[in-house]
Amino acid sequence: MPATTRTTLRRGLAAAAALPLLIGALASCGYGSQAKNDEKKVAAEGAKLSADTVRLGYFPNLTHATALVGDQEGILQKELGGTRLVPTTFNAGPSEIEALNADSIDIGFIGPSPSINGYVKTKGTNLRIIGGSASGGVKLVVNPAKIKTVDDLRGKRIATPQLGNTQDVAFLNWISEKGWKVDAESGKGDVSVVRTDNKVAPNAYASGAVDGAWVPEPTASKLVSDGAKVLLDESDLWPDKKFVITNIIVSQKFLKAHPDVVEAFLRGTVKTNAWINANPDRAKASANAKLKDLSGKALGAKVIDAAWPSIRFTDDPLAATLRAQAGHAVKAGLLEEPELSGIYDLKPLNKVLRAAGQPEVSDAGLGAK
Repeated sequence: MPATTRTTLRRGLAAAAALPLLIGALASCGYGSQAKNDEKKVAAEGAKLSADTVRLGYFPNLTHATALVGDQEGILQKELGGTRLVPTTFNAGPSEIEALNADSIDIGFIGPSPSINGYVKTKGTNLRIIGGSASGGVKLVVNPAKIKTVDDLRGKRIATPQLGNTQDVAFLNWISEKGWKVDAESGKGDVSVVRTDNKVAPNAYASGAVDGAWVPEPTASKLVSDGAKVLLDESDLWPDKKFVITNIIVSQKFLKAHPDVVEAFLRGTVKTNAWINANPDRAKASANAKLKDLSGKALGAKVIDAAWPSIRFTDDPLAATLRAQAGHAVKAGLLEEPELSGIYDLKPLNKVLRAAGQPEVSDAGLGAK
């Protein structure tokens, strides 16, 4: 592939339940929708940290439920005290990376492929991955009238969200491992890869423009509610069925200037994940309430009930799987071999985990010195 093409493509790329002690602490704090107003009042009266505000970016997706629930329930704001949380939502990884690079946000929830691309694009000078958020929640769903087995995919049109995004890379890698050929840039080959925004995918499927999709939740379950069938859960392709789908990133400038704010934010995400895992039904309702607040419409019970169990919420960034995903992008021709040393700084997270009596997590040898 020509270097200019690779450059263009690179630009286009963009835990288990907590210990009883921690759960008891969360319960005593009164987390939940009924306590939301009280938590915000406490936050407003709390001691301010070294920053007046922390600007947060995340997607209105279930795979970003740590952010959805932490925001909705006031858990993140409570840990930040008098430092005000200012959230902004994005629809794609590249736009969130652009916002981080432009100093428009400080911390973000984002997928592995845009994390890798954002790190490589700035030669390792702007972002760090500081924690995990979610694993799983990605499925290959197909029209059962046209596709009954994996072999039936040949000659069919399958949607992915965006050229070079996390699901696009995963699908291209899976196709390659099947021995099929697809040109990564055009999407043409033994299977046609049709880049389609997640918001558009249900209409594309209903019209017959695509025969299926490799997509995250809740898009996968929306398609299933429209008659599609799950052919493959991506979790089945990974050791222990775990792979990173959502990271927490921070600008290095903000991390250096406000380590206390970053640590407080991570205390909030750890407590949010513990609350989600201890209260799955309440957490599911909370995430849906936040989605309704953001979009004006909640997910139907049929969709969210099918989507929620496929996502695991974890503080572990599953760094070894990010390294593997980078390798998949290289193999597909979407990325030159990246230098990822220093992409992680898990010292603040491990400090929070130790204080909560939980085991530390690994950066798979990719940590900042």
